[in-house]
Amino acid sequence: MAVKDRDRFSTATRLRLLGEQTAARVYRSQNRRQARRSRLTGRAAFLALVLCSLVVALAYPMRQYVSQRDEIADQRRILRDAGQRTEQLRDEKARLQDDAYIRRLAREHLHYVVPGETGYTVVAPDAGEKDRDGSGASGSPWPTSLWNGVDRADRG
Repeated sequence: MAVKDRDRFSTATRLRLLGEQTAARVYRSQNRRQARRSRLTGRAAFLALVLCSLVVALAYPMRQYVSQRDEIADQRRILRDAGQRTEQLRDEKARLQDDAYIRRLAREHLHYVVPGETGYTVVAPDAGEKDRDGSGASGSPWPTSLWNGVDRADRG
């Protein structure tokens, strides 16, 4: 019976040792998995940090790029408008070379008349009141308005 107890004891000891070894393996395996998880988490954190750094590093240049593109578009619009204005001024210059056009402008704006014609200026009924209050919007010929403005400035 002593042999049986010793064999049984040794089997029980062996089972206990086997259980401890299995538990140690499971524990080590869990530690490795946790280490792998923590490494992946560390890698993910590093990757996130790198991505955030790239976003921060590229944000200002991208903003500058967009604002410069807007500025270029504005300058192109200004250039196009200036080109149109230049064409208008060229057309006006060409018209001003024509004597008939100059005569027409003189008749309309300066109230000139050709010798032999009689010139009339129609004055609105309330024109005198507007001149007295100093508004200058009386509808009188522009030379009169000009001299009235000079007189008011001289008095003031």
